[in-house]
Amino acid sequence: MGHLDHAALGWLTPVLSYVMACIGAALGLRCTVRALAATGRSRRNWLVTAASAIGTGIWTMHFVAMLGFSVAGTDIRYDVPLTLLSLLVAMVVVCAGVFAVGYSRDRGRALLVGGLTTGLGVASMHYLGMAAVRLHGDVTYDPVLVGLSVLIAVVAATAALWAALNIKSPVAVTIASLIMGAAVSSMHYTGMFAVSVRVTPTGEALPGATAMQFIFPLAVGLGSYLFLTSAFVALSPTAGEREASASAQRPVESIAR
Repeated sequence: MGHLDHAALGWLTPVLSYVMACIGAALGLRCTVRALAATGRSRRNWLVTAASAIGTGIWTMHFVAMLGFSVAGTDIRYDVPLTLLSLLVAMVVVCAGVFAVGYSRDRGRALLVGGLTTGLGVASMHYLGMAAVRLHGDVTYDPVLVGLSVLIAVVAATAALWAALNIKSPVAVTIASLIMGAAVSSMHYTGMFAVSVRVTPTGEALPGATAMQFIFPLAVGLGSYLFLTSAFVALSPTAGEREASASAQRPVESIAR
């Protein structure tokens, strides 16, 4: 069996991946709060932004953590189409869960269905990402740990959607985001501890791209998207602020007449 190192770059990748998961969760929660206070096209736009933030945060967390993954005795490459497919899956399933909560009248049922759908989608993203790994050897999984990782993903997704429905204040959102980031990271590393690799040394070149050629630039780009979107959301007035501004302008308009 090849020796697996999940933190070949030290604590940099675990800490940075956790930070990205927290940022995605915080941004997604804030956007969902805005969506629930809005109507029509505005609600849809906020929900799309929330889904893209959470999906991007989860995907970026996974692959930033994968930058620290190494196996003794073999190089590692990544299949580009499968890796991009894992990103698409993350976006689509989170979008489905967020929209279920944002538009359903029976929010209890929406929470259960959305949490299950989103959790299974997050787990699918993780294992699609792992299927994109190319190395000299055979990869096997511990089914018990795989099942545990899927359970963690479903619980984390359900908790995230519950938080989106029930948490409003910035402090509560921050605390919920830290907890959600920890849950997503736990799901990832539980899934990674399920991995075993039997290395088969060979002189053949591995197909695919290296992490620094493909994963690192994409993770940096998506991370930048999260930071820029966070700034946009922070600077955008809330529904309460818009209402207060409109109320303040009415007396001025009356006097002017």
